[in-house]
Amino acid sequence: MQVNGKTALVTGGTDGIGLEIARLLKAKGAVVIVCGRRDEPLAKAQTEGMEAIKADLSNAAGCGALVATWGDRPLDILVNNAGMSGNFGPGEPLDLALTDQAIFLNLNAPMHLIGHLLPAMLTRPEAAIVNVTSGLAIAPRAGGPVYCATKAGLRSFTQSLRHNLRSSNVHVIEALPPVVDTAMTRGRVGGSKMSPDECAAQIVDAIESNKAEANVGIVKLLQIVHSISPALARRIMIKF
Repeated sequence: MQVNGKTALVTGGTDGIGLEIARLLKAKGAVVIVCGRRDEPLAKAQTEGMEAIKADLSNAAGCGALVATWGDRPLDILVNNAGMSGNFGPGEPLDLALTDQAIFLNLNAPMHLIGHLLPAMLTRPEAAIVNVTSGLAIAPRAGGPVYCATKAGLRSFTQSLRHNLRSSNVHVIEALPPVVDTAMTRGRVGGSKMSPDECAAQIVDAIESNKAEANVGIVKLLQIVHSISPALARRIMIKF
């Protein structure tokens, strides 16, 4: 896909991976609109020349508000990046309210946005949907059962959607990052973390190259291990 001149919507686009994707798309000539919940990061994105829409995508009303604000403007690239961990530690009770919020934001929100915005995207000369999952969608870790479940669900949805749209103008991409140095992972100790800009560069390259998957960083190795032995991949990752 030629990014220059395209219109892109990046959810969770005010910090971390989403912000770096938005910056890179803008640098390549796209008109970029970011979506987030907090006023200050949204205002900062605007100072960088991006449009900003305030919306909470952890519920259906927030998704509907974003779609209503979007209106009938064209959309060529939809990046479903917004997410939260929803994790709980060993021995801690499962916070059901937090679990429901994480399930909606990580899994339901991309489905809602695609359901609302896909008809218009199908009218464009070429378009792309990018669903940001995780290496943990391939094999889960014990410390993040809710997060892993939602990302595995989004991975399955993305694969089916890609097949359904295989004869259309809409290319469906799954981006699978490793652990990236973002606000969501800053409390996590141990192990190396990829920088958000490096991660974003590989995802945008997948958009430009019309790849089906962007296996980012060490996730490439995980995919190889999983292709040889899914059981081995699970044993390695469950304690990661």
